[in-house]
Amino acid sequence: MIARTWHGAVPLAKADAYHAYLLATGVPDLGATPGNRGVYVMRRVEGGRAHFLMISLWDSIEAIRAFAGDDVERARYYPEDRDFLLQLEPNVTHYEVLEVSKLPGP
Repeated sequence: MIARTWHGAVPLAKADAYHAYLLATGVPDLGATPGNRGVYVMRRVEGGRAHFLMISLWDSIEAIRAFAGDDVERARYYPEDRDFLLQLEPNVTHYEVLEVSKLPGP
């Protein structure tokens, strides 16, 4: 399994709207791509910015390519991202997932 990570920062005043935008665009597109195993969206507030980290889990690089295109290292953006993000970071990072453990609970 492969984890694909992406980071973006928005002004704090736009944080909730950007989260809703992610849930309407990127998250469903990721989830609808064959070979996607799930998406995590995380947010950290620091000063006047909200940092978003998305981690998507994939069966293979080929599955990622179906979502991202031929250059799997390039970040994929939607037109409205420019209205939110302070910077369009050009690349994502991939990690080989070596271990998955379940959290204890009911």
